Amino acid sequence: MLQTLRSKILFYLVLISMIGILIVSFFIQYGFEESFNKYLDRNREKKIDRIITEIEKDYRKNGHFTTDPVYGLLHENAMTDQLYFQLYDRYGKMQMDTSSIRGMLNSLGLTEPEPDGEKWHSKTYTLKVDNAIIGKLVAIYPQGLIDDENTFIQTIQLYILAAVCLTIVLAIVFSMIFSKKLTSGLKKLSYAAGELKEHNLEIRIPLTGLPTEIKQIAISFNNLAESLAKEEMLRKQFTGDLAHELRTPLATLRSQIEAFQDGIWEPTPQRLQVSHEELMRLVRLVNELEKLLAAENPQIRLEKMELEAGSVLAALWEMFLPIFKEKGVGLKIEEPMQEEMFEADKDRLMQILSNVLNNALKYTPAGKNVTISVVTEKEGFVGFHIQDEGSGMAEDDIPHIFERFYRGDKSRDRKTGGVGIGLSIVKALMDAHKGFIKVKSRLNKGTTITLWFPQEE
Repeated sequence: MLQTLRSKILFYLVLISMIGILIVSFFIQYGFEESFNKYLDRNREKKIDRIITEIEKDYRKNGHFTTDPVYGLLHENAMTDQLYFQLYDRYGKMQMDTSSIRGMLNSLGLTEPEPDGEKWHSKTYTLKVDNAIIGKLVAIYPQGLIDDENTFIQTIQLYILAAVCLTIVLAIVFSMIFSKKLTSGLKKLSYAAGELKEHNLEIRIPLTGLPTEIKQIAISFNNLAESLAKEEMLRKQFTGDLAHELRTPLATLRSQIEAFQDGIWEPTPQRLQVSHEELMRLVRLVNELEKLLAAENPQIRLEKMELEAGSVLAALWEMFLPIFKEKGVGLKIEEPMQEEMFEADKDRLMQILSNVLNNALKYTPAGKNVTISVVTEKEGFVGFHIQDEGSGMAEDDIPHIFERFYRGDKSRDRKTGGVGIGLSIVKALMDAHKGFIKVKSRLNKGTTITLWFPQEE
C-alpha cells in the first residue's frame, strides 16, 4: 500500500481535502446554528419588549391590568411561538397565565408532545409605570429549538451534508486527475531512464504538456542523453581512429621485420632507418595520448603565476624561429603596446602555444607567414592571436578540430606526420585554465586561432 508516488500523492491530497472539508463544514454548521440561535433570542426579546410596552401602556391608561388587548398578545405568542407568560401584580397575585395552553394544545394534538426531560427556561421582567413598580412578567419558553425552527435547522444540516459529500467526491476525482497528471512526467522520466540504462541513447522525453519543474528535469535528461550519445560516438570514433593510426606503422614494421627474417631484405642502414621512423611514429602517438590523458584529468594541478604577454611572445620567438627558417616560413611577432599581465601555468601555457604554432607551421607553405600578437578586446582576458597563411579548412570542419584524430582532409595529417591529438590537448588545457578558444578559417586562405586567458583567477 502506498508504494507508488501516485498513490502517495493521491492519498495525501484526499486526506488533506477531507480534513479541510470536515473542518469547514463543522465551522459552517456551528457558526450558522450560533447565529440562528442569537437571531431567535433577539427576536424573542423584541416580542417580550413589545408585550411589556403594551402591558405598561394599558395599565397607564386604565389604572389596572385588563385582559384586552394584553391577553390576546400573550395568547398569540403562546399559540405560535411557544412563548408563555405569567403576569403578577405588585402584590404577587397572578393576573394572567398562558402556560396552561401548552397542555391543552398537546391534548388536542395541535403540537408535538413534549419530549421526556425537556427543559424550560424562565425570565422575570419588572413592570413600571412612572417609575413605580406595578408588577412583574415571567416569560417561559423551552430551551433549544421549537418545531419549525428545528425543521429549518435539520434542512440546513441536510444541505450541508449533501454539499460535503459532493465536495468529497469532487476532491477525490480531481485528486486522481491531478496525481495522474503530476506523475505522468515522472513516469516518462522513469521509462526514459530505463531505456538509457539499456543503452538506448536515442531516447528523448517529449516536453509538451509537462509542468515547468518536470520540464526542466526532462530538458536536463535530454541533454544528458545527447551528451552520452555524443560521447559514445566519439568513443567508437576514437577506437576506430586509434586502430587506424596503429595499423599503418604496425603493418609496415611487420612486413619489414618479416622481410628481414625471411632473408628477402638485407638490414641496410636505410631500411633500418625506415623501420625506426615507423617505430617512432608509434612512440609519438603513445606520448601524445599520455599528454592528452594528463590534460583531461579533472584533478590536474596548475602552478599558476603572473605572466607578462610580451615576455611570452619573446620566448616563443626564440623557440620557434629556427624551425620556421628551416621550412622557409616567416614568423612575425607583434609586440603589445603596453604590459599585459595575466595568470597561467607557464609550462602548460607554452605547451598550448607550441601546439598551435606547430599546427600553423605544418599547414603553411614555404614563402608564407605566421603572425602571433596579443589582443585585449575582451575585458578581463588576454588573448594570443595566431594567424597563418596556410591551407585553411572548410567551415564544417571548424567545430570538430578539437576532437581526437579528427581530419577534415583525411590525407593531410599523414603527409605532415601529425597524429591528430595536439588540438585536443590544447582544448583540455584551455578548459583547465578557464579560458576559451575562437577559430576563424577559410579554405586556401588561412586560419586564425585566438586563445583567451583570464587575467585573474
